[in-house]
Amino acid sequence: MPINSRARPSRPPSQDDHESRSYSITELAREFDITPRAIRFYEDQGILAPARSGASGLTRVYSPRDRTRLKLTLRGKRLGLSLSQVRELIDMYESPKDAAAQARRFLAVLTQHRAALEQQREDIQVTLAEIAQHEAECRRLLERGKRG
Repeated sequence: MPINSRARPSRPPSQDDHESRSYSITELAREFDITPRAIRFYEDQGILAPARSGASGLTRVYSPRDRTRLKLTLRGKRLGLSLSQVRELIDMYESPKDAAAQARRFLAVLTQHRAALEQQREDIQVTLAEIAQHEAECRRLLERGKRG
């Protein structure tokens, strides 16, 4: 999702601030340096579930839980995880299950993701080598054309 270039607040919110308050879409967008549209996208994907307020119920009110889910989502995206992987991991950590099982699952996701990235790197290296061969052949052909 698009990221805007707004400056971050000068004082990061404290832990106490996060546990006892609600957030508007503008506040979260500013804090995490993303657009409100990106936040609405994560809501549409079922990752965030803000309450609604106001006379018409159109104003989104995000809880500390939503803020944490957004933070974890953005962290997962930075790692290159898919939204379904991010959602699975967030849901897993919110359920009262065995922490060791959760850590094993997260490790499995990271291992799988690492393997995919290493394969992509190998594929890119092969492609770059092929491009270098084609470039060299084109240069040879152009050099022959100058002589002939």
